[in-house]
Amino acid sequence: MFSRKFVIGFLVLVVAILGINSVFIVNEMERAVLLEFGAVVRHDIKPGFHVKWPFINDVRKFDARVLTSDAPPERFLTLEKKAVIVDSFAKFRVSNVQTYYTATSGDQSRAEQLLKQRINTGLRNEISRRTLHEVVSGERDQLMLELRSVLNEFANDELGVTVVDVRVKRIDLPPEVSQSVYDRMNTERDIEAREHRAKGQELAVGIQADADKQQEVILAEAYGEAQEIRGEGDAEAAAIYAAAFNKDKEFYKFYRSMDAYRRTFSNKGDVLLIQPDSDFFSYMNKSQQ
Repeated sequence: MFSRKFVIGFLVLVVAILGINSVFIVNEMERAVLLEFGAVVRHDIKPGFHVKWPFINDVRKFDARVLTSDAPPERFLTLEKKAVIVDSFAKFRVSNVQTYYTATSGDQSRAEQLLKQRINTGLRNEISRRTLHEVVSGERDQLMLELRSVLNEFANDELGVTVVDVRVKRIDLPPEVSQSVYDRMNTERDIEAREHRAKGQELAVGIQADADKQQEVILAEAYGEAQEIRGEGDAEAAAIYAAAFNKDKEFYKFYRSMDAYRRTFSNKGDVLLIQPDSDFFSYMNKSQQ
């Protein structure tokens, strides 16, 4: 009785183990290959529930998402033989599972290492054909597009991956030349600043001279206009006085004499020697009569 239960239990355990080793699941974020004694017999298995022969078949799964290969900074020479330190990275995904497994044995770090070597080689070739200005700003986007195209030719055929993007994080000058370059840049900026200041001062002098000229012209025109108005006023006043005094000439003589007396004797310290019977005192003499 005991032996029968043991056998049944053993068979159930064997069936359970076989059942567990006969099924596998591939989710949406994975790619997989089916191996038979180490050889690929089925590749690019779609996500879902699948069956395999236990202990005969083996399943290797890989990440199907976009992966990042961060290359270490490398030293390259531009067309002018100027050294630059370039820090770059690449985005890639597995596109051909069979080729990827054959080339890397499913080792992601191995794939990244091979891709880094190709990125450095591609960057060296592309940068050596461009000037420093083109590498830094002028043709940087074009450089990345050409490098991605070259990398995909290698990556698709030899690694089974597709390079989604290649980007440069930073481009620096080597430490031994950075300070001299910065000093030269500062000198150039200082020269340019002095030129701008000189042009500004020259422009300011011209503006000030023009403003002074306009001021003199405005003042001269205003003075001339004021004198003209004043002359017109004096002429009109003289005409009014003449018209008023012509109505009574005797009163006019009297008014002029009184005004002369007032102006002559306004300062008590003044001394005036005139004959008493002169015309100057004619109205005073008349007032005594």
